[in-house]
Amino acid sequence: MKQYETVIGLEVHVELATKTKIFCGCPTAFGASPNTHTCPVCTGLPGTLPVLNRQVVEYAAAVGIATGCEITRECRFDRKNYFYPDNPQNYQISQLYLPICRSGRIRIETPSGAKDIGIHEIHMEEDAGKLVHDEWEDVSYVDYNRAGVPLIEIVSEPDMRNAEEVIAYLEKLRMIIQYLGASDCKLQEGSMRADVNLSVRPAGTEQFGTRTEMKNLNSFKAVTRAIANERSRQIGILESGGTVVQETRRWDDAGECSYAMRSKEDAQDYRYFPEPDLLPVRISEEWLEEIRARQPELRDARYERYQKQYGLPDYDAGIITSSKRMADLFEAAASLCGKPKKVSNWLMGETMRLLRENGQEPDELSILPEHLAKLVSIADSGTVSNTVAKEVFEEMFRNGIDPEVYIEEKGLKNVQDERKLREVLAKVIEENPKSVSDYRNGKQKAIGFLVGQAMKAMQGKADPGMVNRILKEWMR
Repeated sequence: MKQYETVIGLEVHVELATKTKIFCGCPTAFGASPNTHTCPVCTGLPGTLPVLNRQVVEYAAAVGIATGCEITRECRFDRKNYFYPDNPQNYQISQLYLPICRSGRIRIETPSGAKDIGIHEIHMEEDAGKLVHDEWEDVSYVDYNRAGVPLIEIVSEPDMRNAEEVIAYLEKLRMIIQYLGASDCKLQEGSMRADVNLSVRPAGTEQFGTRTEMKNLNSFKAVTRAIANERSRQIGILESGGTVVQETRRWDDAGECSYAMRSKEDAQDYRYFPEPDLLPVRISEEWLEEIRARQPELRDARYERYQKQYGLPDYDAGIITSSKRMADLFEAAASLCGKPKKVSNWLMGETMRLLRENGQEPDELSILPEHLAKLVSIADSGTVSNTVAKEVFEEMFRNGIDPEVYIEEKGLKNVQDERKLREVLAKVIEENPKSVSDYRNGKQKAIGFLVGQAMKAMQGKADPGMVNRILKEWMR
């Protein structure tokens, strides 16, 4: 069988984090009851006129700047005509001829090395509604809450060759957008959606094969499976002497297969023409400079700075900066307590463990920096044992408690009364003569057992350092 190369480009739709929709004042909050976030404008009633949300333009330009795009100083909207039941106007306001951003590039890292992925354009548009299918009654319902939610569509060049590169590109894009605060990019809520344009060609050839577009990909795992499936499907067609048809396909993740939705449309099929109800958008140099001045420090820059400024290992810096929420938490807590490596240890250890156990993402962390800084200082001072500190941290993670108040109320401080501690240790030594003998005969590990017995007798409230010191002093 011939060797084939896969050619992949992505169309990534991102819902912007504005409080209201792109052309009206309806809220954009996720999860509301169906058809409650609607008005005459976003449901396309006759006689209504759209009014552009300024924040949409600023978010789109910010993403363009962060991805190295050229910003179109005078862009405009176009009307894209198509007839779907979840599209109340029977057209979509989008950008075709003069999109806001063009010719960008982002660098990805994979085990195969670094690679630049080109961005053809970024354009602004409105989202459609959502069809809810009821399989029991064999009917579909329309929810227009999402209609008019502002989107940017990020169209890549066909520069990716495998799923590994696609996932690296999506993760890098998501991180940039989250750091900008332009979107939460939650795939499970649909605020980031990727359509995969894929074709195959004989290895070593330059001409592109016929591409298909894969829709309904709502997780990175689904993207990976869909790419493998579609590559295999197209190669199978070519090997059997068939011809790949340009079409849009829907991915069924449960069945791990795809099926044709419709033949792939070209621009002329949508009968684009300039949107008559909206003026061109002029972006002045002053406005652009304001947007540039608000650009935050992005992940790559933070990653390098955390290694230099705080002395974090490469792995720690990579994990912490992979989430803006976690990076902000780290930096604020480290600033408050002055112990960056100790803060990092708590984030890399207990935080990641609890996130995994609860099926949560780092962006869902609700721990306050001041609480984390307090706990780091308390644990570092020996006021509580390591076991107690972990118990307190778990309460902080789950219930947002103040560690200082919690430790005081629960009486969790280490016993600092040396007289009382010596009384307990005397009893431990008396009850464990073999361990005492083993230690005196050179078995250094035997002291660990005695320390454990002492901690157990003190209900974990003894200072382990003090316990070790006194035991060694007595058993010389």
